[in-house]
Amino acid sequence: MRLFRQLSWFLKEHKKSYLIAVLLLIVTGFIDLTPPWLIGKVIDGLRSGSMDRTTLIQYVVGLTVISIMSFILTYLWLAKLFGTAFLLERTLRSQFFTHLLKLTPTFYQRNRTGDLMALATNDLKAVERTAGFGVLTLVDSLNMTAITLVVMGVAIDWKLTLAALLPMPILAYAMNKLGSQIHGRFMTAQDAFGTMNDQVVESISGLRVIRSFVQEDIDVKKFDDVTTDVFDKNMHVAKIDVLFEPIIKLLVGISYLIGLSFGTYLVFTNDITLGQLVAFNIYLGMLIWPMYAFGELINVIQRGTASLDRLQATMRVKPLISSTPVVEITTPETIVLSDLTFTYPGTKQPALRGINVTIEQGKTIGIVGPTGAGKTTLLRQFLREYPLDRHMLQVNGVPYEDVALETVRGWTGYVSQEHLLFSKTVRDNILFGAGTATEAELQEAIRLASFTTDITMLDQGLETLVGERGVTLSGGQKQRLSIARAMLKKPKLLLLDDSLSAVDAKTESHIIEAIRTNREQATTLIVAHRLSAVAHADEILVLQDGQVTERGTHEQLMDHKGWYAEQFERQSEET
Repeated sequence: MRLFRQLSWFLKEHKKSYLIAVLLLIVTGFIDLTPPWLIGKVIDGLRSGSMDRTTLIQYVVGLTVISIMSFILTYLWLAKLFGTAFLLERTLRSQFFTHLLKLTPTFYQRNRTGDLMALATNDLKAVERTAGFGVLTLVDSLNMTAITLVVMGVAIDWKLTLAALLPMPILAYAMNKLGSQIHGRFMTAQDAFGTMNDQVVESISGLRVIRSFVQEDIDVKKFDDVTTDVFDKNMHVAKIDVLFEPIIKLLVGISYLIGLSFGTYLVFTNDITLGQLVAFNIYLGMLIWPMYAFGELINVIQRGTASLDRLQATMRVKPLISSTPVVEITTPETIVLSDLTFTYPGTKQPALRGINVTIEQGKTIGIVGPTGAGKTTLLRQFLREYPLDRHMLQVNGVPYEDVALETVRGWTGYVSQEHLLFSKTVRDNILFGAGTATEAELQEAIRLASFTTDITMLDQGLETLVGERGVTLSGGQKQRLSIARAMLKKPKLLLLDDSLSAVDAKTESHIIEAIRTNREQATTLIVAHRLSAVAHADEILVLQDGQVTERGTHEQLMDHKGWYAEQFERQSEET
């Protein structure tokens, strides 16, 4: 019962609901034991000839009332018990999703999307089933078994009851052996389900690439292999799962045989009446469900425990970055990078080495360099996605770690290379960063991103659905929509990570001019491969192998005749 101990926080919080459900369940169990006793009385009365019409009607009315009461109470405890179980699922799903939002990129580099989807669906459902059906089977198997056995032993015959229970120790042993095997097999099956989810995510997101390389048949074959593996592992679980019911039926059947044989003998010896034998067999039949419930209890608990172990393994992962605010800063007036060196977790080679930069409010900093130089890595340090030494990154003389994480990201507008868009309208995607913005502010952000003309060409303008990940938009449209989203936020620190690569030179110049004229009091960092995007910057940093090899204004770097001047001249000739 380790799972119930792990869920004790929820059981304590909702103990009133569970207590009411359990009490109603127990009362219902007592009520359900009355009909067999009444039926036995009727049979004995009819057999002895002492049953008259009035008494028979009274028994029929009594059975009807009991049935109605049982129906009402069953409805009430079902609603209470399973309603609370669904609440657990919702609570766990909310906790799980909130925890995922706090985790840093390192976690997502180690864990596949498909596995996380499996945790949020199948595993949570298995835990919910334990909190509902598991509690039902636990209470019902113990309650109904105990009550029924007491009634059988006291009201009918204890010797007959004891004889009928002889196969039960064998049943308990079999359930324990099967339950221990279910746990490991179910864990393996859930892992396979996560792998299948991940394969589906990759195939759908990479559908264009698959088609362009004519790899549909190979991808289908890979998916067939994955689904076959999932099928095999679930069949491995099913081979144990399907043994529960036949074993229970076999042993209960043996109990029936013992009860009927020995009971007949007791009737002939006048130790019990025929009505008592009939009632006893009805009670024995009522034990089928508790025995079946006991088997299901072992099955459900083992599945739920396996799923909860998988969930808690993820929930125990601590984010590399935590918010421990010490100082409240509203505006980043001065940002200082002092000998900033950074190595990605799990690697040995530093991605950044000895970066020293001072960024004043209102300045524009350009960051350029060859592919893999560390430009994006440098930009992401301002988002606090990875831990740094306290002295390496400071704002207004205060270490970044001493400022609330929400504050840091609140004053930052980030446009990444991926340009992730949601399956909503253009309007919703732009308003994502500032949902309370007015229509005038929305239109101004669209104008600054040079996206106005494109919107007029869309079928439904701002209400056009962009599709999953913006599949209906071109690369340039995705970039400008992302820029509009960031500009609408009016960030005090704007980070553009190669966000103008898919637009033409004329559109690029319009966006750069809009940024220059509308962000005079705000700080902007621009990563670009096309150097014309940073030629206006107050300072340009040239990164190579994670180090700043050149720095200065456009004119200074052109005079320096280094990497920047060579690339700028080459790009100018190509243009």
